[in-house]
Amino acid sequence: MAKIIDYKEDFLKELGLITGIDESKIKEYAKYNNPLNILERPMVIELNEEQLEKVIALNKFVGNYNLVKKFGVDEAISITSSTTAGEYFINLLGSKKDKEVFMATFLDVKNQIIESKILTEGTIDQSPIYPREILKQALGCDCSAIIFAHNHPSGVTKASREDNRITQKLVNIFKPLGIKVLDHIIVGNRNYYSMAEHGTIPEITGIANYDEIRLDSIGKENKYEEEFELEI
Repeated sequence: MAKIIDYKEDFLKELGLITGIDESKIKEYAKYNNPLNILERPMVIELNEEQLEKVIALNKFVGNYNLVKKFGVDEAISITSSTTAGEYFINLLGSKKDKEVFMATFLDVKNQIIESKILTEGTIDQSPIYPREILKQALGCDCSAIIFAHNHPSGVTKASREDNRITQKLVNIFKPLGIKVLDHIIVGNRNYYSMAEHGTIPEITGIANYDEIRLDSIGKENKYEEEFELEI
């Protein structure tokens, strides 16, 4: 008789082997919760420092594996559309549900990725973005264009007024230097919102402002809008 493969059982066992978390602890959590939370929200289960590092490394590996599987390893990745950009950042940010992460991807004249960098990450009230540092990195890699991306841990991909304000500020900094802001991608779970796709990447409206940008206002803005919609 053919053996029935229990994929969930295998997943829980292998998760324990890779991370060092006791298998019985994982199974107990999985009785009442989605075990993927252990990867996506590591703080839902008590971990020691070594286990936490392994969970973070595993999560990063899964994202990079998906990118390699999707785009290959031998050629430079080209961002040819908003869909490609969305898929790219979903693999990098889609599993990050415990903290806000803001990224930039620097592109050459053919829209091939030179490099992608995390600009800031952490809780939404402790994640400042420093425009001067982004500019320094952009000039350092001699890029022709930039795509910005950040995640909403809530899973909501709707762009807030604050998302638009931040994008405007970044356009005002980079466009006068001949560096295009091609898109700003917002990731929530395995979905994305593209400002370019929705025609909301702004034109220059003022002089460049290099003051730090804080992500706490993004979280507050989205929370306000969601509550307002519920009241209607």
